[in-house]
Amino acid sequence: MGVKKATNLYTDAFKRLRRNKPAMFGLAFVIFITIIAILAPLLAPADPNKIDLQNRLKPMGSSSKICKNGVYLLGSDEYGRDILSRLIYGARVSLLVGVVTQFITTVIGIIVGALAGYYGGAIDMFMMRVADVLFAFPELLFYIGMMFALGPGLTNMFIALSVIGWAGKARLVRSQVISLKETEFVEAAKAQGLSDFRIITKHILPNCMGPIIVSVSLGIPGSILAEAGLSFLGLGILPPTPSWGNMIRSASAYLRIQPWYAVWPGLVLMLATFSFNLLGDGLRDALDPRLKQ
Repeated sequence: MGVKKATNLYTDAFKRLRRNKPAMFGLAFVIFITIIAILAPLLAPADPNKIDLQNRLKPMGSSSKICKNGVYLLGSDEYGRDILSRLIYGARVSLLVGVVTQFITTVIGIIVGALAGYYGGAIDMFMMRVADVLFAFPELLFYIGMMFALGPGLTNMFIALSVIGWAGKARLVRSQVISLKETEFVEAAKAQGLSDFRIITKHILPNCMGPIIVSVSLGIPGSILAEAGLSFLGLGILPPTPSWGNMIRSASAYLRIQPWYAVWPGLVLMLATFSFNLLGDGLRDALDPRLKQ
């Protein structure tokens, strides 16, 4: 008889994820767009900010003086800039906002949630009431107010999206910690005289990673859409730096003349957020121990 290989939660989760075709499509597109963003200087056919006013609002396939291949593959914008190049560089901004914002909110959420859930009492009461106050604000209005106060820019966007974003993750981690801190392996760690820091970081938090991973994967598209919305309102990434949101804002003035100008950034934004959501849903199902067979 053969010896059955030992498995763990994440090995089994990856096997289940591979059987989820929508999730694998989402993962493939996320990897694709990440590679595009990383290799933007090599893949973009032109400088995204290079202007050619003689070739404004050209349709797809028009000849170009600024593109390496001599053609506007997706057309040009109101300044004659190559739309494809701006889409490629815009992916950098959108992914950077999504990843950095989720990293910041996750770190804060883990720290706050772990302390509140493990110690309880006054610490739990204070931290959760702060989270409740943040939950009372409508997210979009809060982001708009923060960006209006701080001013447009990438760094200020990180701050605005992170100030309120950690509260949900803190509640998630807190609930996981509360359910784990009374388990036998935690009690055994306490009996061995381990410090609270070691118990939390080595024994409790590793068992909370499944829900945290799912929360991050579902939070990234939310951050990307928030950046696009703020940039569309003129409160996010300002031109000439390309982002999908400010490209849609610029294209809105030419919808009747050249509707394709707005189609491309809108389509890429939709596919990116849709793919992240598919991946997040797949991870949620794959990391659910109740689905293990």
